[in-house]
Amino acid sequence: MEIRINPLVDCVFKSLLGSDKNRNLLVHFLNAVTGLEGDDTITDVTIMNPYNEEKFLGSKLTIVDIKAMCQNEFRYQIEIQLALHRALENRILYNWSAIYHSALKKGEHYKKLKPVFSIWILDTPLFPDIEAYHLIFRPYDVTNKIELTNHMTIHLLQLAMFNENDKITNEKERWLYFFKQAQNQNIDHLPEPMKTKEMIQAMETLKDFSEDEKRFLLYQSRLDEEFTLNTWKLMLKETKKELKQAQKEKEKAQREKEKAQKEKEKERNDKEKEKKEKEKAQKENAEAQKEKEKALQEKEKYLKILKEKGIDIDSI
Repeated sequence: MEIRINPLVDCVFKSLLGSDKNRNLLVHFLNAVTGLEGDDTITDVTIMNPYNEEKFLGSKLTIVDIKAMCQNEFRYQIEIQLALHRALENRILYNWSAIYHSALKKGEHYKKLKPVFSIWILDTPLFPDIEAYHLIFRPYDVTNKIELTNHMTIHLLQLAMFNENDKITNEKERWLYFFKQAQNQNIDHLPEPMKTKEMIQAMETLKDFSEDEKRFLLYQSRLDEEFTLNTWKLMLKETKKELKQAQKEKEKAQREKEKAQKEKEKERNDKEKEKKEKEKAQKENAEAQKEKEKALQEKEKYLKILKEKGIDIDSI
């Protein structure tokens, strides 16, 4: 039974486009994605971090990218990202800037700097609301519609947005078709879009991983590492979700406690106010009673004086 190999697994991807024996595939892929023409067309590349199988053996999952420089000294970085993570946009820009900065040695003039192309193959789209599978970013003044420089170009290839069932019209689409469909193909019965020299060579690289015991074990170990990492990520995500929910419930309980305290305090204040108003009413009633008693006393005093003077009260 033929073993199907996923070209998006890091060691396979690195062997596919990052090994010296497949330099022609890298040249073909870069020309397909960048669309460079004329004197800028890529004819040869130097892989700056070539694939080393031994580095993968027993190592944990790390960032796997391919760095290369063409005959014009343009630099290229290719990276594959299977799952999105927070601040990926910042990481993309940071990695591009690191390559651009490293090209200039101490004491050299800025004029020596050459364009740097960063290509990211995303299994999960960074911009899911945009149907385009190929996004190109450059420094650009949106008001005056002018480009600052051609030294910075960032390509995002959103695999999920590419429909492999559509007709293949160019080599870029052929590569995207390969990344999405190669695992489901048999090299002896390839569909029409895969029957080119480059695609057959790429499929042979996958076949090597299925037939060579050492390579297959490496591939399997990377799958296991990836599965373990994704499991830990899922557990971490669930733990964060639980902690967030617990924090929300704690904050809700705190708010309800504060609300109850405020209501209790309000009730206490209302009782104190009611007590004060009652005391005030009692005081006012007492004062009114005193005034009434005083008035009666004054009346009795007045009547007594009239009586002493022999004045008939009833005649008044």
